[in-house]
Amino acid sequence: PFLKFVTHAASFMIFLCLLVLNAADRFAGTSLLPNMTTHDYPSQLFRIKTTTFTWMEILIISWVIGKICEECKTIWSQDLEEYVSDPWKLLDFSILAIFMASFIARWMAFWHACSAQRYVDEHYDDLINVTLPFEIRYFQLARIHWMPSDPQLISEGLYAVAVVLSFSRITCILPANERFGPLQISLGRTVKDIFKFMVIFITVFVAFMVGMFNLYSYYLGAKHNLAFTTVEESFKTLFWAIFGLSEVKSVVININHKFIENIGYVLYGVYNVIMVIVLLNMLIAMFNSSFQEIQDDADVEWKFARAKLWFSYFENSGTLPVPFNLIPSPKSVVSVLLAIKKILWIVFLKKSGENSNDEVELNNLQTCEGQKKFALKPAHHQKVMNSLIKRYIIKSQREKDRDGMNEGELRKIKLDISSLRCELLERKNCDVNTLMELVRWLEEVMDVQEMDGSNKHS
Repeated sequence: PFLKFVTHAASFMIFLCLLVLNAADRFAGTSLLPNMTTHDYPSQLFRIKTTTFTWMEILIISWVIGKICEECKTIWSQDLEEYVSDPWKLLDFSILAIFMASFIARWMAFWHACSAQRYVDEHYDDLINVTLPFEIRYFQLARIHWMPSDPQLISEGLYAVAVVLSFSRITCILPANERFGPLQISLGRTVKDIFKFMVIFITVFVAFMVGMFNLYSYYLGAKHNLAFTTVEESFKTLFWAIFGLSEVKSVVININHKFIENIGYVLYGVYNVIMVIVLLNMLIAMFNSSFQEIQDDADVEWKFARAKLWFSYFENSGTLPVPFNLIPSPKSVVSVLLAIKKILWIVFLKKSGENSNDEVELNNLQTCEGQKKFALKPAHHQKVMNSLIKRYIIKSQREKDRDGMNEGELRKIKLDISSLRCELLERKNCDVNTLMELVRWLEEVMDVQEMDGSNKHS
């Protein structure tokens, strides 16, 4: 399992390096400006050069395809509900889906460009002083003239999102390190806090966005800027106001409508007070609380996360790292051959007669029952993992019960102890007084007896 972890981690790091190297030619800027076009020969369309896949992109595509095969094998070997319940698996699925959508959009752009190029090659020798149809001439235009829905632009946008998510995936292997593991756990807790916070945040944000839009939507062209005149501008203004990047002049109107302007000032001020002073500070307090909880029990939290990471590599998933899993291994070849042999043998027996069919059905039924029993029998590492999880939960619950007393309960306990002490002291004093009275009574009795004895002798 450790070697499997190392190889898969190394494969993922190489993939991230490929993503970086794919943009290496533009680190210092591109020589081709958005208003420029270029071609290698007179009849070549500009879009042929922009949509062609490079060898680096082909390597990235091979890695993505290999990862898709690995995820399909994981879904096949696991339960779909178990797969969906793992947030890292959902992140992998999102990354692969966005990458595939990006590559498909890029391929569509390349296919349309190739179709236009074939039309040009069939009808023209060069493109000088030639009037092309618009659907062909479009592929000769510079980037600034491309339509917003161009497949290549969509591909580039999706690719950027997939790259960001790919680099965030590196946090999955951080629990293997003693220094970064607790930090990764704290980061996961803060993400959960953010999702809780987003419910209140979105409610307040949407309320002010709709209100400010309704107030200023009639003043398009009569304001210092476009803030709040459209839904998009309202969203931008209020969002960047959280970080102090929106102007106060966003509520100013160029005409003498002071009532509307004053209402805008009040709403904008209340929004900043609620979002910046109240909600952001509340979010920071939640972050501090979550981080302190992890730090108080960092060793247990980290060991639990590390054990969970190690056990994930005990599972019967792909052994070879991506993209080497695309190469058929001897084990997979043997499995396919055995499956083909079994299918052919069943077909042969079915053709041989009804008795053979009954025997085959009986054997298949026994095989299915055996596979079901084998599937229901949990693996040893799964038992160990469940035991570790139960032990961790029980220990956390005990610590929570032990440390869960509030200040009021402690004060009540102190008062009970004080009252018990006073009661014991009172009982002690009462017992001492009773004992003293008993001693006096005994002394008096003894004195009386002595006096009676002396009288008798006399």
